[in-house]
Amino acid sequence: MLQQIYPSVNHSFVYELNKDLQFAAAHYIPSDLAGKCSRIHGHTYFMNVCIVGDVLDDTGFLVNFSDLKALIHDRFDHKLINEDPLFNEEQGNIFPSTEVVARTAWTIIQDYLDSLPNQPKCLQIFLRETPTSYVIYRPRIGDRS
Repeated sequence: MLQQIYPSVNHSFVYELNKDLQFAAAHYIPSDLAGKCSRIHGHTYFMNVCIVGDVLDDTGFLVNFSDLKALIHDRFDHKLINEDPLFNEEQGNIFPSTEVVARTAWTIIQDYLDSLPNQPKCLQIFLRETPTSYVIYRPRIGDRS
């Protein structure tokens, strides 16, 4: 796993959990404006998920690391991301660009966190697509997309 320090978000929560994930996936951007990226190509994505909260669950976890892995790695690893139903070939705002994949991962994770009794929050998704390119998605307070 890529060892690095990720940009942090100031918050007042008691606990901050960070989980690094890695998955290999292919994608393409269905637009001629994307240049070479309009052709199918693959990446080894590195993701850091930052979750915060004040209350631990009955096992002493803010959230179980294996649940985060199942939500993201199991969904996207060794897949063509474009085939996932959360992406669309008609609307640029939901093409599987790195920005949109980061936002989508946040949505998947936050939807899961909303179902937990201790109500943790996903503050940030850091998604590295290549050794020289990454995106950070930080929703505004109250954002759901």
